[in-house]
Amino acid sequence: MRIIALSTLKAFWESNPKYSDAKESTMAWYRHALQADWDTPDKIKSDFGNSSILKDSRVVFNISGNKYRLIVWMNYDYRVIYIRFLGTHKQYDKVDAQTI
Repeated sequence: MRIIALSTLKAFWESNPKYSDAKESTMAWYRHALQADWDTPDKIKSDFGNSSILKDSRVVFNISGNKYRLIVWMNYDYRVIYIRFLGTHKQYDKVDAQTI
């Protein structure tokens, strides 16, 4: 998969020292996603059973034991992942995962 953009992930864990614990698990997700071939939501669920498949090709992943939430928009045909949001549960509760 092609992922746009790693800089969004880095910006989160570099924005505040208390988020630095997100780096290791976020990078583990990133490395896994780079090697994946997700052309359907079922393939994502196969790899990440606790992910949430939303409308409009959006997916929510639990990061760091569900401490953080990662929202992506998937282009399954072209195998591209667009990172839309990474944040704490409290931050996630303030966004609309369907439109962010």
